Amino acid sequence: MSRRQFVILSREPARDGEMPPLGSRSDVTAGLAHCNTGPEIAGGDMLYGPGLEFQLPPNQDPIRQMVLTISDDDIAWIMIMRIAREFGWKILDTESGREFQA
Repeated sequence: MSRRQFVILSREPARDGEMPPLGSRSDVTAGLAHCNTGPEIAGGDMLYGPGLEFQLPPNQDPIRQMVLTISDDDIAWIMIMRIAREFGWKILDTESGREFQA
């Protein structure tokens, strides 16, 4: 099974040439924890959830983008749509450039 990758961005427009934040590192981590997604070790940059993994940029606060990797297609899409809808994030396919709407 191939692992597909996506980029998570804010839906807010860029200002002054800078991407708007998804949220503070602690807010993003705490929010995803409610979706059964979190790091293996406290403060880790990889967050693991049902069928998916989020890679946070090291030492970035606030978080402006994340990489999402699908590790299990059968269960990941339910979580991805829930997360996009709940947080208002944009999900971009790195291969096609297509944006997924929640």
